[in-house]
Amino acid sequence: MIQILASEKGEGKTKKLLEMANDLVKKVDGHIVYIDDDKRNMYDLQIGIRFVETSGFVMKNLEVLFGFVCGILSQDSDVEKIFVDGLHNIVKEIDNDSLTAFLGEVEKLSKEANVDFIMSISDKVSDLPDKVKEYII
Repeated sequence: MIQILASEKGEGKTKKLLEMANDLVKKVDGHIVYIDDDKRNMYDLQIGIRFVETSGFVMKNLEVLFGFVCGILSQDSDVEKIFVDGLHNIVKEIDNDSLTAFLGEVEKLSKEANVDFIMSISDKVSDLPDKVKEYII
């Protein structure tokens, strides 16, 4: 399953993602991973959520991020939920075609690895491709 929170910058997506992750800590059997571009929100997460900061890694495109996520899953087969906060902050250059392709690959990975993905995107919903709108919550 893929879920996406999308709205313009400053409209509370991070706060909502943090709440969602923290609410799930006691409800899931597996592990929760929270990926962010900086450490700003690290201490807002409950103990038990694995925090991964990406600022030390060069994420030049969504394919690199996909490989990064696959690496996380290869190290921990018990991951049940992956939160990605600020997709546009982690990967600076994202166009609609690459975003659509990325979500297609993530959807396959989600089914194969039995992992749910919850992401935030700083963009107007009306500007997103129809395929991406399918995942908006």
